[in-house]
Amino acid sequence: MRLLFVHSDHLEFETTDKAGPEGLAETEGVPMEGRMEDCVTVFITVESDDEADLDGVVENALTELEDVAGQLNTNDVVLYPYAHLSEDLAGPDAAKEVMQRLEAKMEAAGYEILRAPFGWYKAFEVSCKGHPLSELSRHVAAHRDEDDDEAESEGEPDREPSEWKVMTPDGDMQDAVAAKESVGEDLVSFIEDEVEGITSNEGEEPPHVDLMQEKGLVGYDELSDVGNLRWYPRGKLVRDALMEYVNDLVVDYGGMPVETPIMYDLGARSIDEHAGKFGERQYRFESGDRRMMLRFAACFGQFSIMRDMHISVNDLPLRVYEMSTYSFRREQRGEVTGLKRLRAFTMPDMHTATESMEQAREELRKQAELALQTSEDLDLNYEPAIRMTREFYEDNEAWVEDVVAELGKPSLIEIIPERHHYWSAKIDFAAIDGLGRPIENPTVQIDVESAERFDIEYTDGTDSHHPPILHYSPSGGIERVLAALLEDTASMDTPQLPTWLSPTQVRFIPVNPDSHLDYCEGLVDELEDADVRADIDDRDESVGKRIAKAETDWVPYYVVVGDREIEGETIGVNVRADDDEIDLTPAELREAVLDDVDGLPQKSRYLPRHVSNHPNFTGR
Repeated sequence: MRLLFVHSDHLEFETTDKAGPEGLAETEGVPMEGRMEDCVTVFITVESDDEADLDGVVENALTELEDVAGQLNTNDVVLYPYAHLSEDLAGPDAAKEVMQRLEAKMEAAGYEILRAPFGWYKAFEVSCKGHPLSELSRHVAAHRDEDDDEAESEGEPDREPSEWKVMTPDGDMQDAVAAKESVGEDLVSFIEDEVEGITSNEGEEPPHVDLMQEKGLVGYDELSDVGNLRWYPRGKLVRDALMEYVNDLVVDYGGMPVETPIMYDLGARSIDEHAGKFGERQYRFESGDRRMMLRFAACFGQFSIMRDMHISVNDLPLRVYEMSTYSFRREQRGEVTGLKRLRAFTMPDMHTATESMEQAREELRKQAELALQTSEDLDLNYEPAIRMTREFYEDNEAWVEDVVAELGKPSLIEIIPERHHYWSAKIDFAAIDGLGRPIENPTVQIDVESAERFDIEYTDGTDSHHPPILHYSPSGGIERVLAALLEDTASMDTPQLPTWLSPTQVRFIPVNPDSHLDYCEGLVDELEDADVRADIDDRDESVGKRIAKAETDWVPYYVVVGDREIEGETIGVNVRADDDEIDLTPAELREAVLDDVDGLPQKSRYLPRHVSNHPNFTGR
């Protein structure tokens, strides 16, 4: 069980919608809304290990609750079910029982309890007091010795904490916190978040949430479930270009695209059981007499394909890839955050079956390098985190050093005492947002369970074997990539997206639309022939207002066209990246844009050629 304590000026909640199939949500014996003043709010996640001994976990949790309430000198406690402190959740019946039993025991001990109901989406507001003990966390083990006194004297250990290091490309390794003195600002932020549990600018909304709406890219749809987005033409172009980029990257690497269902029958036990291994909270619902699930990612479908294949050792490594455009995560109200945490998202997902751990390690290394390449193409800084069990590290210490050397930058190293995930080693990459918080994007990991669980085998001509399988997303969720890009712009003196992702790459502003428009039309024709996105601001506005519009739209190249441009050989091009105006021929302008793009995907323009025909999608 995971517990997060917040010493609160107040906690207020109200239920909104049921969060699962009929019968999951509590409807009796708990309030559907409530408020408590000057209390300790306890966010509670019940884990799968807890199911082995509910008595033990309840008693141990009660001890922790009493201890913290005593430290905070309060008898008023809010018990709040919160399925987001762990990736290894207990079943809903067990979690519900634990909450009910904790409430009963604490009330019997004299505490004033407000318990939020299980199985509901809830809007909540919490005000943290902000003193050194106002935020505490605890991990409560599920087990309990028969003799409590003996267990206490022997100091029955909880799950050992990870060991955190930073390794440099030359192989030097030191304690992660100590390394903050010698690494860059982004890695310092990553260490503070991952290792020290320091949340920067807590409670503040990251800059991209305003930017995505202000720039007419993405917005919330009030007619949909909270956290679901609608994409306007400018944002959809960026999203589509990113998807095409990742598709090309993976196919060039050897990934074979497939497409699988988004809906699964939970009667298929291997799927239902496997879901928990990924810490996934799926949308589940009833369909006739069958319990159905909308998938979290493409894992299940790709595993199903691999299970049904005849795989020879000569086929390995076998890379199956899907751009999963309908993936879901059941985030609760108050948790969704723009493009960083959302309920429906786009996930590039590749699974690689390998012959052996040796081949799996080699694939892990190469796929990590490919993920880091995306940071160059996107003009983003990614900080690597290499996570592995102690056994894996001790067996592969030299290999880890080689990986860090090839990544070419200091890397956060997490050494986990014992494996309690389905993976033995993984590499994550995080961008740091404008508030100093990580946005984890690309990831690759070695899965040591799924092949056996899904009965995936390859044959060497004599025997059959379960292959180690890698899970890989070279970019992470597409929406999170855009979040990272927008967060990056928030720290720029002159914000802009990379030219290949800019919805408009070149804009022409005719001084007098009546006499200069035809010349602009010809320039746009030439650029479009070269697959450059260009448009014309022909609105009946002053030149100054139209220049301001180009600046607001983050257009990387814009040109004011007057008599001089028509009569001369060159045109005055305003280059946003340089904050400068330079004279170029139309051909030189075309080459400048193509040099910026450098072979990356070029989508056609999604909005009309004339800005006067651009509708306003973001306001009435």
